[in-house]
Amino acid sequence: MVRYRATVILCALGCSSLSACACPAGGPGRVARLGAAVRAVGPEGRGHPEAQAAVRELSALEPEALPELLAAMDGAGPVALNWLRGAADSVAERALRGGRPLPGAALEAFVLERRHAPRARRLAYELLAKADPSAPERLVPGMLDDPSVELRRDAVEREMALAEKALEAAGKEAGLAAFRRVLAAARDPGQVDRLAKKLESLGEKPDLRRHYGFVRRWRVVGPFDNAGQAGFAASYSPEEAVDFASEHAGKIGPVRWVEHQTEDPSGVVDLNALLGKAKGVLAYAACEVESPAEREVHIRSGTPNAIKIWLNGRLLFQRDEYHHGMSMDQYVVPAVLRPGKNLILLKVCQNEQTEDWTESWTFQLRVCDPTGGGIL
Repeated sequence: MVRYRATVILCALGCSSLSACACPAGGPGRVARLGAAVRAVGPEGRGHPEAQAAVRELSALEPEALPELLAAMDGAGPVALNWLRGAADSVAERALRGGRPLPGAALEAFVLERRHAPRARRLAYELLAKADPSAPERLVPGMLDDPSVELRRDAVEREMALAEKALEAAGKEAGLAAFRRVLAAARDPGQVDRLAKKLESLGEKPDLRRHYGFVRRWRVVGPFDNAGQAGFAASYSPEEAVDFASEHAGKIGPVRWVEHQTEDPSGVVDLNALLGKAKGVLAYAACEVESPAEREVHIRSGTPNAIKIWLNGRLLFQRDEYHHGMSMDQYVVPAVLRPGKNLILLKVCQNEQTEDWTESWTFQLRVCDPTGGGIL
């Protein structure tokens, strides 16, 4: 480890060749350049040959270069993340097979630096645990509020066990307080469900809609025409100006905004039940979200239908696809709320297929912090 730090210092001083400095990474800036080549990989094979060549070189690095290789995962897309993870795994596995130590201190520093990509920090944590089995006991207690959901999951699991002990040792009130605290930190749906059931067994029913940030109160207007699926691209009057007192020309006559509050535990809005079962139609749904200050959030939605999402008049997301199933957090869109009221507008389109499995005309949406914790 001392030798590695010395070579890094020499690189920082400007050595420019392997003959001048036998860096574990193979030269100053080399890992960053190779990582950039992997991150540049694009659709339809764009950049794949260069990325594959870069991954081969990265996979041959010495273990001391692992923190720099992990840092290359910052800002990477899903494909690049997988390739870079594979390279890091190869480096670590080769070192361990050869009886060489992993750079434990540098890996721990990487895990503790929360600005790095969550998946990179998780991988660093897993590698660190192999190098130093005492690391989890040392690090996990501080991860209950970690921005990496994968790292937070371990801390939540630990706190759930401690809450059980508090319940057994100090009684119901102490147990309730402990489980409430853990639920507030939990983001994994499986853990949230377990915690909710535990609290219910103790006589308390948590509000999971609030925990997740599902929007329950909506204003909805429609149906508008979507014959031939042309409505997705068309701009109807609610897109021009959202005035909840206005009347609009709908598919079968004038339509007005109606208020709706969903009682579904996952915030699902059934447009068939609200507007009447129809085909070749679309509807708009709007909600207002208050924020005390500017803040980064995620707008996470799910629908089996085509959808567009605007925030304060700016188009954030669109997907012109029908009947592909629906799941929580199907679409995750980073956004920034401004101070005060923020208007979210959705356009949800139903096509003209008539099979039973095409009948659903539904959506759900939640507003949460980047870890998935509700803010409403």
